[in-house]
Amino acid sequence: MAIRPPRLQRGDTIGIVTLGSPLAADTINARIQTLENMGFRIELGKYVYEWQGYLASSDRQRAEDLMDMFQNPEVKMILPTRGGVGVSSIFPYLDRTIISRNPKIVSGYSDISILLNMLYQNANLITFQSLLLIDFKPDTPPYNFDQFFAATSVVSPMRPIENPPDVPPLQSFNAGNVTGPIVGGNLTSLVTGLGTPYEINTRGKILLLEEVHEPINTVYRYFNQLAQAGKFRDCLGIVIGQCSQCPPAYGKSFQDLVDEFILPLNKPTITNLQTAHSYYKAAIPIGATVNLDTAQTALTVMQPTVR
Repeated sequence: MAIRPPRLQRGDTIGIVTLGSPLAADTINARIQTLENMGFRIELGKYVYEWQGYLASSDRQRAEDLMDMFQNPEVKMILPTRGGVGVSSIFPYLDRTIISRNPKIVSGYSDISILLNMLYQNANLITFQSLLLIDFKPDTPPYNFDQFFAATSVVSPMRPIENPPDVPPLQSFNAGNVTGPIVGGNLTSLVTGLGTPYEINTRGKILLLEEVHEPINTVYRYFNQLAQAGKFRDCLGIVIGQCSQCPPAYGKSFQDLVDEFILPLNKPTITNLQTAHSYYKAAIPIGATVNLDTAQTALTVMQPTVR
């Protein structure tokens, strides 16, 4: 069973790092103020404010910030400022042994997805597709904060993952009841790992996918690449999130793509999950055991995700 990090409590220290693309200093500072108002202490990475084009700093510097947070005994949680691009380029400089011996909560989505899965696969650490630093602002929906703290601060034996009541509910297809670790996240981020030492392993897993800002013909290309790499064949079931602001292409919508590509795979499937790039963000514990039951249209975390 994967390693559960210690739970987050008010007064704990959160380490802030920029692991991919840069974020404006005034935005970082405003979001930090929100965390401090919530009662948390803050530890800043040395390179958190750096800006080198589409990357915040060099690969080694961003990796150094992350490893420093894992080795700092005061830090309970590591919170990236944003995703962007380039997160996987820090992987060669990470020490999986140090990480597994110093488990911390790591939260995020977008290009952080590939890091969440790498930490689970290589350091056996449960990670969290949940909030980034940019999401800690006064107008963030209460649902998002409730989900985040339910996953990272509460030791609960079971937790249902449900959409908020004011949006369409989950939908289920292809009858089945499967249980296994949940992996995945942002489609673009995961596809970039194929053919590398950090390629996602879906064998015996439940595969979660979501996307943002990609035209549907590009999403088709990514689905097809995952299929040819055996990722749909190997998985137990599929959870589809939103394709947020994904424009139709050639008269096809994201729903058309799900109907024509995903459902014929005949895997137990749940769709319409609000998470990651969606306005509402369900917290998904990557590496934790989850049950997907199409008869009940239910997705349930079957274990505590923190200790």
